[in-house]
Amino acid sequence: MDETGSRQLRENAPLHAVSAILALVFLMLALFGDASDPHVTGAAHRAAPAAAPPDALPASAEDEGTILSTLPADDARARNAAVPFADTDLAAARPFAFHGSSADRTRARDCLALAAMAEAGAGEPDQRAVMQVILNRVRHPAFANTVCGVIFQGSERPTGCQFTFTCDGSLARSYSEALWRAARQRAEEALGGYVHAPVGTATHYHADYVYPAWSGELDKIAAVGPHLFFRWRGWWGSGAAMSARYTGGEPDPLALRRTAQEVDRPVELLLPRLAEQGMAVRTITASGGGEAEATPVGAAEASTAAPASPAPGVHFVLVARGDAPQTLVERARALCPGDAYCQVYGWDDAAAIPAELPLTGEARRVLRFSFLPARNGNAEAIYFDCRIFASPPVGACLPRARP
Repeated sequence: MDETGSRQLRENAPLHAVSAILALVFLMLALFGDASDPHVTGAAHRAAPAAAPPDALPASAEDEGTILSTLPADDARARNAAVPFADTDLAAARPFAFHGSSADRTRARDCLALAAMAEAGAGEPDQRAVMQVILNRVRHPAFANTVCGVIFQGSERPTGCQFTFTCDGSLARSYSEALWRAARQRAEEALGGYVHAPVGTATHYHADYVYPAWSGELDKIAAVGPHLFFRWRGWWGSGAAMSARYTGGEPDPLALRRTAQEVDRPVELLLPRLAEQGMAVRTITASGGGEAEATPVGAAEASTAAPASPAPGVHFVLVARGDAPQTLVERARALCPGDAYCQVYGWDDAAAIPAELPLTGEARRVLRFSFLPARNGNAEAIYFDCRIFASPPVGACLPRARP
């Protein structure tokens, strides 16, 4: 290099240094994302633009049919069992980092505890699995960014509740102090960073006795108790997608509950179906004076708790076309334990379920199922509307209800 070139290089050295620094900065941004944005990681910068928008994903937060299942319980279990678990790495989610006020903490804890009890019962592994899914969602851009917001998401709509208990009448349930105490302790641990590793980065789950339409479109990655856990395929199902930073701002859970309970929902979402929940829509028992008294949960009263079952009496139940007859019989037997008089009548239209006994001619005309348990030496009496339940493997066809 001649003297002129050397001199120009020395004179332009600062400019070359600045250019090199800028190039390095842009390279770092491309690799690791914008550090000024705490909600976005480098992986999100690289992958999110190429991924489908969250509302286009199956079982998104905007999906109005997320909890619906059209298969009978036994068929759903068989179909779920036939689907293999995804051959994929089940990496645990990152510990949840809570950043919020003391009021946020209380609201988040109570919402998390309520969802765990309502969705998973009292079992510790089951509750922890549900809590992990909720916290995975809180950090996922496809869902609300608060704990209570995630749990009640969609409950302001007639259909599309993300968690079944917020729209099926279960908000009216009460729980013992012991159950609340245990669930709140687990919720505190989860908010404090406890990770329930068995469900990985799952953002969805459903019971094994239902088969929602979206079930086959997600990766099945875990099973805990009666629940199966899923995550989206591709980048949206990865841990990198859970890039949102929780910053508090929890909504008032009492207001969310009130809004959810005031929504006018389709009756089939509110009334317990015999094949799935094993409960009566209405139970009629004899009072002390021998008169019939009804414990109702009709269409108008369905937002309150369903009557406790089993109990002696006459149970009016909701069945569905396609319910497995053997499952209906097993559920009916469970409704009628002991030697007291008991009978089960079933209809497939909630509006047809009568409010009292005796059954009217119209109620008998549209009756789909009848069960009388063995009693006083008499065998069980089981009848189906064979126009709906073709060739049932148990029982017989109702008179005037043959195919």
